[in-house]
Amino acid sequence: MNKIIDSHIHLDRYADQDIANICSIQELESLITVSWDLSSCKKNLLLAERFSKVKPAFGYHPEQVLPPEAELADLIGWMGDHKENMIAIGEVGLPYYLRQEQGASFIGLEPYLEILELFVQKAKEWQLPVILHSIYEDAEIVCSLLEKYSIEKAHFHWFKGSALTAERMAANGYFISVTPDVLYEGEIQSLVKDYPIRQVMAETDGPWPFEGPFNKQMTSPLMIHRSAAKIAEIKKMALPEVYTLLLTNTRDFYRI
Repeated sequence: MNKIIDSHIHLDRYADQDIANICSIQELESLITVSWDLSSCKKNLLLAERFSKVKPAFGYHPEQVLPPEAELADLIGWMGDHKENMIAIGEVGLPYYLRQEQGASFIGLEPYLEILELFVQKAKEWQLPVILHSIYEDAEIVCSLLEKYSIEKAHFHWFKGSALTAERMAANGYFISVTPDVLYEGEIQSLVKDYPIRQVMAETDGPWPFEGPFNKQMTSPLMIHRSAAKIAEIKKMALPEVYTLLLTNTRDFYRI
């Protein structure tokens, strides 16, 4: 049986029974569960205490309104108190979809960038990886910020963007993770074809739903098996080798 790790999932957003079912998947070695806000961080910490497979990351997801200063201070303080419990800082980044949604009423990237810089500073100070929500042109801004602080452990989850940006990320040693949409999205297939396999992980971003062969299915780490097969096909590699690399890449990156 091929072991798998889901390198990016919002486990706290599943129903309790679904969480238990996911954690009982035999071949699932670990889950990197990312947080949305302080409440989400606290739930993920509880899940990690209950299920040994759960490895929590704490942060503030950028695709939402900015937190009040006091709320952000509470979050950073809580993270500092629990830095020994977290595997990474995440999910953090810049609000691409919110910006498209709000259009002219969007307040601007600067305050989001300030918050992201604070998280990047903490990643440096606490010597933790950072898990990034950063796509298209935003990724160039984020790369510059990571370079400013000499961040080596950066994980761009479900990355979409130009070949030039991907080349910059790869050259800096940053990792990407691939979702089940690799089965049907040409843009993702092209990224996988060109990105160094030793800097690739697999994820679901569950419970986010997928289309194609996964239409109307609850998102599960089991979908990673289909992703691995597609990656092997794209890379023209043997499937067992791809399974091994996806597993060891994630273990090594997160030190698990």
